[in-house]
Amino acid sequence: MTAPLGFRELGQLAYEPVWQAMQRFTNERGSERADEIWLVQHPAVFTQGQAGKAEHLLLPGDIPVVQVDRGGQVTYHGPGQLVAYLLLDVRKLGFGVRDLVSRMERCLIELLASYGVTAVAKPDAPGVYVNGAKIASLGLRIRHGCSFHGLALNVDMDLEPFRRINPCGYAGLAMTQLRDHTGPIEFAEVSARLRAQLVKHLDYAEQTTLTGGID
Repeated sequence: MTAPLGFRELGQLAYEPVWQAMQRFTNERGSERADEIWLVQHPAVFTQGQAGKAEHLLLPGDIPVVQVDRGGQVTYHGPGQLVAYLLLDVRKLGFGVRDLVSRMERCLIELLASYGVTAVAKPDAPGVYVNGAKIASLGLRIRHGCSFHGLALNVDMDLEPFRRINPCGYAGLAMTQLRDHTGPIEFAEVSARLRAQLVKHLDYAEQTTLTGGID
């Protein structure tokens, strides 16, 4: 790779406008458009994947539910969770979908290891787990040879809403977060470490921070 991998730091934004911007980016990008990764936190929202079953939404209450075009079942996004959307030309990168998922899992496992937290991936249940509890979720969509959606790492958040669903379609699945294993943690530092891991595992040599909006 010659061009650096571009990151957009979006702060906290509502889910649906970011999702719509991802769709536009993917639908309109030409073969010369550089890959981007968007880092964001969302206000409380449940997102239901294409294969999502209504019975996995137990008691959503006042949290909105959005039907989306990624793979997988229902998950929760909220403040204190680090979300990375991978807008990649996987055809040009030469990655298959399973390969990309494995690279994402390795990014997260090595990031957590840098905090002294041992995590694993499960071949039958995409995501990353610590002592059997899920700490990060993955969900992708490939369109025109390009990926969008991505990963969500629980850093320092309210985990209660996960009890209102069967996370990723698994009844009773325990959820955890990085803070529970490290004590107080700096969110910006976690984000910086994730950036470095993504650059490494996506076979880029360097990174850059992009400015400007996503509309």
